[in-house]
Amino acid sequence: MIDLVFWLFCLLTIGGGVYVLLSKNVLYAAYGLLSAFLGVAGMFVFAGAEFMAAAQIMIYVGGIMILLIFGIMLSTRRKYLVVEDAAQNRGILVAVLLAAVWIVLIIKLRLLSGEPVELISIKKVGLALMTSHVLILELVGVILLMALVGATYIARDDR
Repeated sequence: MIDLVFWLFCLLTIGGGVYVLLSKNVLYAAYGLLSAFLGVAGMFVFAGAEFMAAAQIMIYVGGIMILLIFGIMLSTRRKYLVVEDAAQNRGILVAVLLAAVWIVLIIKLRLLSGEPVELISIKKVGLALMTSHVLILELVGVILLMALVGATYIARDDR
């Protein structure tokens, strides 16, 4: 039963990603990305990384996706909502090839390294974020703020 649920999360992730690639409507593509993010969070739970699953839901689903969907829905430029580009098929092919190369690379590296993966506790992650990685954390916050300002600029009315 647990294997079935895991494979359902895998199917949700792959299906959401394929829907993002094939959708011509940007808003519907964002919903496909949302389902892919939720599927990845479910796979993190099965991998024993509950902290990463919670971070995936809070950061990507709760923050970035909501910002993206609000940016799309508040945009007054309706011509950007539907993508009608002939190069989209080439983009799909490139994305599938890159994903295949990435998966093969991960499998090869995992098979070559015979050492077990060290589990990191939430306390160690929090301590690292507030000490040695605090500059990176602040830079990510500034980048997200710039994305919010950019979405507001795109959604503004030119009248």
